[in-house]
Amino acid sequence: MAGREDLKDKKRIVIKIGSSSLTHQETGRINLSKMERLVRILTDLRNEGKDVILVSSGAIAVGKETLGLQNRPTEKVEKQACAAVGQARLMMVYQKLFAEYNQVPAQILMTKYTMINDISRENAQNTFQELFRMGVIPIVNENDTVTTDEIEFGDNDTLSAIVTALVNADLLILLSDIDGLYTDDPRQNEEAVFIDFVERIDDRLDSMAKDSSTLVGTGGMATKISAAKIATGSGADMIIANGEEINIINAIMAGEKKGTFFQAHRNENFKLLDYISTRQYSNK
Repeated sequence: MAGREDLKDKKRIVIKIGSSSLTHQETGRINLSKMERLVRILTDLRNEGKDVILVSSGAIAVGKETLGLQNRPTEKVEKQACAAVGQARLMMVYQKLFAEYNQVPAQILMTKYTMINDISRENAQNTFQELFRMGVIPIVNENDTVTTDEIEFGDNDTLSAIVTALVNADLLILLSDIDGLYTDDPRQNEEAVFIDFVERIDDRLDSMAKDSSTLVGTGGMATKISAAKIATGSGADMIIANGEEINIINAIMAGEKKGTFFQAHRNENFKLLDYISTRQYSNK
């Protein structure tokens, strides 16, 4: 049975990093030293011959600070304006940092319609494959600037799991502001017990997944459990780990007992579209 000791052999890895892991808690501004370490680690994984995708949050948070807004925007139009500014600023930083290591990144912005529409989905899949062939590291985010309620993923935990399934990745790492899965919220319950291994997701785990909130993030534990269902069902292992120290990626890849490990159990009847709410759209 595959476990942590096999993580070093994974060939295609999706890493999701949240807004709270990319910014300074005190100011909400970009944490450049952490981003530099992240870029170095991703480039090194690519240098090992692995395919790497980064799903990066942070556009709205960075746009908010760039525009000098005091509070996180709540209105959709304001969020979209912040995303338009912040995504450009975020990619500029990524481009400069990757250039230091002679690594080429690419930007891919997606909406739910990208996955629902057969032609768009196939095009996205082909683009990822060609970027891998060229040795490029795709940086993925939701296209917040043009999304509507009907075609938004809503959180990058879900988006990263869908990308994992789309490209047939064999590992998804969710970097969060919590060490992993607990029996309860450890910030509110001192008796909460850490869960380091999940063989299968059952109703009991679902009931444990309570939404949490941070100053800059949107995804709680419920979204991570949902992401785990998609990733493991598509055949990928998944790990939830604390992104406070970015070198935890290296520890995970070395098989160290970090975060909560969700074991893959490929579902032969797995259909990605079953996990995507189409609302008013069809897949025609």
